[in-house]
Amino acid sequence: MNNLFRSIPAVDLCLTALGQTDPTLVEAPRGLMRDLITEFWDKKRHEIREGHYKKTEQLTLDACLPELMTHVRTGLRSRFRAALNATGVVVHTNMGRSVLAKEAREAVITAATGYCNLELDMQSGGRGSRHALVEDLLCRLTGAEAALVVNNNAAAVLLVLDTFCKGGEVVVSRGELVEIGGSFRIPEVMEKSGAMLREVGATNRTHLHDYSAAINENTRALMRVHTSNYRIVGFHSAVPLPELATLARRHDLPLIEDLGSGSLTDFSSCGLPDEPTVPSVLAQGADIATFSGDKVLGGPQAGIIAGRKDMIDTLKRNPLTRALRCDKLCLAALEATLRLYLDPEKARQKIPTLRMICRPAEELARAARALAAALRKGFADPSTPCLVSLRPDVSRVGGGAFPQYDLPTTLVCLKPENCSATALKAALLRTDPPLIGRLEDDCFCLDPRTLTAEDRPALLRVLREALALAAKEII
Repeated sequence: MNNLFRSIPAVDLCLTALGQTDPTLVEAPRGLMRDLITEFWDKKRHEIREGHYKKTEQLTLDACLPELMTHVRTGLRSRFRAALNATGVVVHTNMGRSVLAKEAREAVITAATGYCNLELDMQSGGRGSRHALVEDLLCRLTGAEAALVVNNNAAAVLLVLDTFCKGGEVVVSRGELVEIGGSFRIPEVMEKSGAMLREVGATNRTHLHDYSAAINENTRALMRVHTSNYRIVGFHSAVPLPELATLARRHDLPLIEDLGSGSLTDFSSCGLPDEPTVPSVLAQGADIATFSGDKVLGGPQAGIIAGRKDMIDTLKRNPLTRALRCDKLCLAALEATLRLYLDPEKARQKIPTLRMICRPAEELARAARALAAALRKGFADPSTPCLVSLRPDVSRVGGGAFPQYDLPTTLVCLKPENCSATALKAALLRTDPPLIGRLEDDCFCLDPRTLTAEDRPALLRVLREALALAAKEII
């Protein structure tokens, strides 16, 4: 065993060999390279102790150089990587949610490239407010008197409750105490704000008199939480927004509406149910509406607060607003996205989230047939045999929006001959870029809804690579 340990080459020899094999590695950070080489050989030392090696020839630099090269390149690769989404889930939380429009991407580059007017008053040349960059657009699009942007919708809810409800009670229907992504729950957000939850009604039915009976001298607000990520069906009722708004005004209380995945678009023409939009909620009497920027709105991660000017002005003066504010890149992307909404038809065409949600079934069927034909041609190589078939199925909006509502699509189903679909899925996680799809009925399935024509070359390449890799590992 001692001879095996002694056969492990010095780090400096490895550095030289790696640089000679791949000259681009010469520019890599020297300290990181040393750490990766040490990590590689430490793993080999562990394997020696486990009895995986018997001969010193197995541990020479020449013998281990290809494996060492792969380890180093993997370690040097950026942790933040592009990925191909073939799941059909449009707002995919694990894959960055909404894809930004071209105009939004260009706005981010402009903001990141040099100095900008983030907090520059263009009239006086003095200090301005970053809030003003998108407020006018939000007011025009939502009908609100004023608006404010923070870093996500949970932050928006936290700020509103901290500002108006700390130390008092907030009345919420028991059926609206939702859990959002990452196991965060509305009651927990309330607790952190210093507000106390007052549950009313039952899980499936809440009436106006439930709210009325709960109001007392400690009540600070009535709150509705839109259940955008689940549905209660059957014996169910909720209080219409206009009735709740009338009750709130009668008691001089603000009515807060947490829309979650808020929308500026009516998706009923795409076969989805008539979800409340931000303009409709404010028009029906909500004093404040909070919603996300990176879900069905199709912009960057942001929490948007829209509503009464006096309340928004109070929110702006809360010191917590500074801690929750957005940076210039977010505001640049959000402004560019909102500008597209000034022309609703242009928004549907240019904002990827809206375009993918609204893609008709006939178009997706054509895209699936074209993709299947390209794949059959690409899999003509006998080393990567794979059966390709089509079948009707459904996509999902994702991001907690429109739960249980299906979007018709056509899947391209791959059944490898030299490995399992599960092995193919695992191999595709290691390609560059990785390809994420769906496992259904022993097939690896691709949904064209979330793929573009520009994805095609990379998709074909990584599928061939993954099929060869998975087959090799099986053998």
